Amino acid sequence: MVLLLHLPRFPLFVVPLRALSTSSKTTLLRPPKSTLTTSEPVTVTTPSPTELSLEKLFVPPETTVSLHTARVLNGSNILLSNYANDALVTQAEFVKSSVKTEDCPSDGLPEFALVGRSNVGKSSLLNSIVRRKKLALISKKPGKTQCINHFRINDSWYLVDLPGYGYASAPHELRMDWEKFTKDYFLNRSTLVSVFLLIDASIPAKKIDLDYASWLGQNQIPMTIIFTKCDKRKKKKNGGKRPEENVDDFQDLIRGFFQSVPPWIMTSSVTNQGRDEILLHMAQLRNYWLKH
Repeated sequence: MVLLLHLPRFPLFVVPLRALSTSSKTTLLRPPKSTLTTSEPVTVTTPSPTELSLEKLFVPPETTVSLHTARVLNGSNILLSNYANDALVTQAEFVKSSVKTEDCPSDGLPEFALVGRSNVGKSSLLNSIVRRKKLALISKKPGKTQCINHFRINDSWYLVDLPGYGYASAPHELRMDWEKFTKDYFLNRSTLVSVFLLIDASIPAKKIDLDYASWLGQNQIPMTIIFTKCDKRKKKKNGGKRPEENVDDFQDLIRGFFQSVPPWIMTSSVTNQGRDEILLHMAQLRNYWLKH
């Protein structure tokens, strides 16, 4: 079994199971001091006793859990912590494209990298997160992204768009180059807070996605799974599964790769499902990273 520390560049604190009892008197998971300003409030749910299990939930660092006050971000397994502050995106700009890790911005700002199989909806998700239609250009030809693209958010952190993997029409040599410099970035980028691995939830799990998740786990790269296209519904009579079923299947398949479950969020760039949850999750990881 592969050991994965969700945040290997700093310690990950998890609450012991006994702290999940209803008699716990610790101060727990107060609402964030500032959250997002959206037309609809961010949805958090209060898990039932059977759901409040470390086998299913991602507990952010320095988060204590109580049955009475625990809040889980909607469509995810992520507990909301006191670090989920300043999540609103007020400014976003493209900074540069790099073909080598050493050419990436050197200002030391924390960053989150988006990676996934070509045509998984990566650019659409990035545009949805920042509420800009054309910040990341969406191509009708999968595999268009060929560099490490840095977008500076609020002049304080980065979203990083990485080349998609697995597009068969790309030249073999080009695919190898993408794989080499992307994995070099994962292994050597000291300001990387988390890799956001995008998985298409509208279709069954693909081996290439499972292999990528396994590689991230083996190399102890901090990872969050972002399930995309969760608005799509396949017809049962054609053998299709609902996105929720594909999400469950994918988690079952990767369970053997990790000692503890990675954080995950269900999203849709069409309905903007999961956008605010991603920003809150990024905020609590980022703010903890900056503090430590």
